Amino acid sequence: MAIDLEAIRRRVAELSGVKKTSSIQLWKPQLGEHKIRCLPWKNAPDGQPFMERWFYYIGENVGILTPHQFGKPDPINDLIRKLYSSGKPDDRNLAKKLQPKMRCYAPVIVRGEEDKGVQVWAFGKIVYQRMLGFFLDEEVGDILSPTEGFDLKILISKPPGKQFNDTVVDPARRPTKLHEDSKQMETWSNAIPNLDDMYRLKSTQEIETVLNSWLNGGVAEETTTFSTTRGVAPSDALDELVAEVKSAAPSKKTKKVDDNESTKKQSLDDAFADLMGDE
Repeated sequence: MAIDLEAIRRRVAELSGVKKTSSIQLWKPQLGEHKIRCLPWKNAPDGQPFMERWFYYIGENVGILTPHQFGKPDPINDLIRKLYSSGKPDDRNLAKKLQPKMRCYAPVIVRGEEDKGVQVWAFGKIVYQRMLGFFLDEEVGDILSPTEGFDLKILISKPPGKQFNDTVVDPARRPTKLHEDSKQMETWSNAIPNLDDMYRLKSTQEIETVLNSWLNGGVAEETTTFSTTRGVAPSDALDELVAEVKSAAPSKKTKKVDDNESTKKQSLDDAFADLMGDE
């Protein structure tokens, strides 16, 4: 069996507590007009043109990859399922707060920034649906074709009174080549990164710590931590924490959770948008 030394180095770094770093350039379009060309991922599932990733967005932990999307144990997903299965309205409301959000990704060449090479653009559901529609449009079709595809025109604006930017995406009027030089096209194609190198998947223990901290109002307590690695959390510990969060007469811990939800929501949304890219 061949030994993958690079994989070993990555694992040693993870065990040593070294954060995963990435050389992937994330394109964050500023206000104004832009033109880009999307490239096809090499490892997109089922022939899909873009990649999806789901993230939990709770407390101050912005952008936690959901393990269950990779078929791994997921304590937060276990809790969501347990809350929904209870049939109680308060449990459902709490489950909704824990629901993950989807981000979509495309490798792109930004016109006017070709010297930067392949960058990765992160966008939300509305833009995602719009771009998928191009493939079904008889007048557009495969926008990813290096020889007969389409550049995309991106308009970023900030309407008055809105918290986030608006993104409008339209295909160019006619198809063009990715580049006139076939060698340059090959160079860009070979430089398409692996999206999995962009974010580190937290371990089950790390996610349980985050979840317990959130349920306890931001302070993880060893006496009330629980394990969901078997799919169901011990009911006594879980029910106690959930009841505390939902209590009509808030304790100090419950008040702290409410404060986090009300006073930090805007700053957390801003941080998430800055990390993942605007809608």
